Amino acid sequence: MKIACVGGGPAGLYFAISMKLHDADHQIDVFERNRADDTFGWGVVFSDQTVENLMVNDPVSGATIRDEFAHWDDIDVHIHGECVRSTGHGFIGIGRKRLLAILQDRARELGITLHFEHEASADPADWTDYDLVIAADGANSRIRSAHAEHFDVDIQVRRNKFFWFGTARQFDAFTFAFEQTEAGWVWAHAYRFDDDLSTFIVEMEPETWEALGLDRMDQPEAIALCENIFSRHLDGHTLMSNARHLPGPQAWLNFRRIITGRWSYDKFILLGDAAHTAHFSIGSGTKLALEDAIKLAQVLNRPGLNRAEALAEYQAERNVEVLKLQNSARNSTEWFETLSRYLPFAPIQFAYSLLTRSQRVSHENLRLRDRNWLESVERWFQSQAPGGPANDIAPPMFAPYKLRDMTLDNRIVVSPMAMYSATDGTPNDFHLVHYGARAQGGAGLVYTEMTCVSPDGRITPACPGMYAPDHAAAWRRITDFVHAHTRAKICLQLGHSGAKGSTRIGWEGMDEPLAEGNWPLMAASDVAWSPNNQTPRAMTRADMDKVRDQFVTATHMAIYAGFDMVEMHAAHGYLLSSFITPLLNRRRDDYGGCLENRLRFPLEVFAAMRAAWPADRPMSVRISANDWMGQAGVTPDEAVLIAQAFDAAGADLIDVSAGQTWADCKPVYGRMFQTPFADQIRNEARVSTMAVGNIFETDHANSILAAGRADLVAIGRPHMVDPMWTLRAAAQHDYRGAHVPPNYLAGMSQLGRNLKRAAEQDALLRG
Repeated sequence: MKIACVGGGPAGLYFAISMKLHDADHQIDVFERNRADDTFGWGVVFSDQTVENLMVNDPVSGATIRDEFAHWDDIDVHIHGECVRSTGHGFIGIGRKRLLAILQDRARELGITLHFEHEASADPADWTDYDLVIAADGANSRIRSAHAEHFDVDIQVRRNKFFWFGTARQFDAFTFAFEQTEAGWVWAHAYRFDDDLSTFIVEMEPETWEALGLDRMDQPEAIALCENIFSRHLDGHTLMSNARHLPGPQAWLNFRRIITGRWSYDKFILLGDAAHTAHFSIGSGTKLALEDAIKLAQVLNRPGLNRAEALAEYQAERNVEVLKLQNSARNSTEWFETLSRYLPFAPIQFAYSLLTRSQRVSHENLRLRDRNWLESVERWFQSQAPGGPANDIAPPMFAPYKLRDMTLDNRIVVSPMAMYSATDGTPNDFHLVHYGARAQGGAGLVYTEMTCVSPDGRITPACPGMYAPDHAAAWRRITDFVHAHTRAKICLQLGHSGAKGSTRIGWEGMDEPLAEGNWPLMAASDVAWSPNNQTPRAMTRADMDKVRDQFVTATHMAIYAGFDMVEMHAAHGYLLSSFITPLLNRRRDDYGGCLENRLRFPLEVFAAMRAAWPADRPMSVRISANDWMGQAGVTPDEAVLIAQAFDAAGADLIDVSAGQTWADCKPVYGRMFQTPFADQIRNEARVSTMAVGNIFETDHANSILAAGRADLVAIGRPHMVDPMWTLRAAAQHDYRGAHVPPNYLAGMSQLGRNLKRAAEQDALLRG
């Protein structure tokens, strides 16, 4: 084939090299707009896996690159006058200019023709002599831009400003330096990439950038200002810029996240940053480009694979890896864009939060990297735990937590999960066994399923209630068991179904109306939950008074029933949620419209419940922090205001869920997918939060807690199949402080031995 590579960066050069290695008869021209020794970056960071891939693909250039890498294991985080160092991270770096020189030499050796200072065309008609044109012309790709409609381009411009400097200062660790100025915080990402130079990226929020006057400074002025801000880190060295083509403040950039839905059009094929970008804070742009090049060369040279099939496989396989890294990069980018949330943290927790920001590095992964440092984090976390003295080293999930006068043994919560097993609202033996078993399983707090405050407030005829004397007595039987045989606390979640009521039990048809015996519904407005559901009537003030009093009555009954805590359910489109979300609230009176009005009735109900509930016992509120309907519904930013309002009304904990407020919402699922909302609310509203949503591993729980993203972690589905989830986690971590019912001590000891033996065998197998 005759192939043109537009762009002489690492992506284009390495693709050309890879194609020649597969078939020396390929005729390949590389066209680069700049001179051979021009480059507009400083260092390039690789992983060990990327180096292995290079060695397999081309041992000649791979060995040259490998031998010239700068290696370092440590990360230094400078914040609030302290330096927190951890090790075991295993970074590898090389100068971008040196990398290009190695690849250029290898390309010439293989017979590839390099054309410099050549402005390539984006018109297919100008490439008639070539079979393929590889668009490896970077994030500002002219080819992609000229044919954006064919490549299905999505570009998101991120908010922070950054400048990619170099310096002769030699950093012996990957360094994050955070400095406070009168205009706001400024920080640097710095790392050595050869014996003489380091990369030094300066980043800040746009408001800080403008307040410092950088929007009006030329490069020499900007460099002088940054040198002054980071003087104690530069140790007398200067900052250097090679952004010659970007005069004045234009040298400051906003990162552009690029996604393309199609990677080929006509004879053009996108490669590397032209197809996708990943934020510099995770250092994977060049890695992705080189691995794209390897894969594309493989499929184009595979016998029996036509071009369409080859390009489909190229995009399908590489897109999976790209999406993984872009998701991690998004998390990392957002961490730096919301830095103010974490600045109040102690330096050690701030560093932990930074290291785990992308979710690619977890609690146990840090233990593998640097056990001593992680144990110092665990020791610190235990020492900060409210409700208990400083303990020995232990995973964060086993730290106590205090809400008013209620102290929890640990931070694990059994989520409220609908069981649809009550009779006329009365819990029975099923509930005794269900809740009793999970309380014996070691969780610090067990939630009931949503328990309804009236017969017409039930979701289904099989939902439990708290509106009749028999209900309180039946619940008392359960709480007595929990208190007599475990150290768990138990929370009653009270709610009213609103427009989502009068439906069949879950396994007979979720959200399907009853075949017969339906009861009338009411909600904030006459908006049906779905086309299949009844249309509720809009509540009158008299209805509100009645419902408020039902919640209060249920709260009084919860005292007699022996509950340690009560939660008001104001999420998921149920009655109180129907007031909060503008998707369901269409009212034109004092209870509709602005957020203050939409919160008026839920806050009234909560205040009445709080007045009825003992002052020494805690209360929580479950909210939907995101309606997943953009600006049309509740957004995470608005959820912060909602949480602050309930906090001011006396809530001790915000149970942060999301969605289920609109039948056509489009949630973005994934592991821990709702935790970012708990993080934002906790660290912007400064309230206690509980994280929920697809949290299923101890590693998830410990990472969330240690990073300060939530105070409690609710585990739902795993507790359905394993009531002893928390005790199993204690055995896994060899944690001896968990309360084990004496009847189960022998089994717990055996479980610990089995898990230890399995870990040792696994370690042997890993070599």
